[in-house]
Amino acid sequence: MKPEETRLRLTILGGFLGAGKSTWLRHQLFVKTYDQPYVIVNEVATHAVDDTLLAGAFHLDVLAGGCVCCDLKHQMITLLNRICNDRSQKQDRPSARQLIFEMSGVADPAQVMAAIQDDPILSRNIILEEIIVVVDALHGLEQLRTEFLSRRQIEAADRIFITKADVPGVKNLGTLLATLRQLNPGPDIQSCAFGVEVPMPSTPISEPLPLPYLDSADDEPLSSLLLNLDEYSVDGDFWVGFSVWLSAMLHSHGDRMVRVKGVVRTPTGRLLLQSVRKVMQTPEILPNEGDRSSDNTIVLIGRGMEPERIERSLRHIVAKEENPNNL
Repeated sequence: MKPEETRLRLTILGGFLGAGKSTWLRHQLFVKTYDQPYVIVNEVATHAVDDTLLAGAFHLDVLAGGCVCCDLKHQMITLLNRICNDRSQKQDRPSARQLIFEMSGVADPAQVMAAIQDDPILSRNIILEEIIVVVDALHGLEQLRTEFLSRRQIEAADRIFITKADVPGVKNLGTLLATLRQLNPGPDIQSCAFGVEVPMPSTPISEPLPLPYLDSADDEPLSSLLLNLDEYSVDGDFWVGFSVWLSAMLHSHGDRMVRVKGVVRTPTGRLLLQSVRKVMQTPEILPNEGDRSSDNTIVLIGRGMEPERIERSLRHIVAKEENPNNL
């Protein structure tokens, strides 16, 4: 047996904020694409939501509160060393055979691989199988135009999945495909809906989008804000008021509100709420698993956020005060 065949096979799952990484991975776990997968989820916000959706993992760990490229690099190396050590000590017991690393939306896969290769223990115990990058058909072209890290993710990809290509309102899909191939001509590009591979919509041959020069130093930093809805005065009309507030908040921030995600308890049940920039996805009803610590929490990720102003506007809505427009 070749030495590399005994190593833990690593799949890195990347893609910009809101591209649909967790949705894609959830389906792969459901259909058992991976054999006894150990899943690591990196979340740039301090409170993770995606891990609650990945019940099919053999084992799951979360690295929250930063990006593994920088803030959490040491924690990532420590965790990977522990996984490799535990695996070597359990040769007579079931252990993970595949490592799936769902990176945060602002992580660079190439930097993670460099960190693994630079570690003498990890480089002997982990072998990269592939880097999969998920791209949002609705927002991908604009992200490639404005986000340095979005381009870096595409450049590192071995396979690319385009999500939401079947959603009404998708424009310039041909331009997106041409731009992706210009950035990285190697990967196979496929289309998927809710993690299921679907035929790519027919698109005319297009020219790639002229991309302006970007430098990572030019990006305005992203920040995150966790809203624990249990801390607010909740009454019977809370869900209606919260829906109005969320819609107004997204509208007022526009594209500066990059990502919103959370699970909210409602009279209908547990709802998964997600938005990418100012586009709100249809809420998904989740299984009733009792009260989880992550329920009734919303994570906002954006640029130029004013936490006190956002929180004050939500309190005004909940309390039915007269001036809820300070969004």
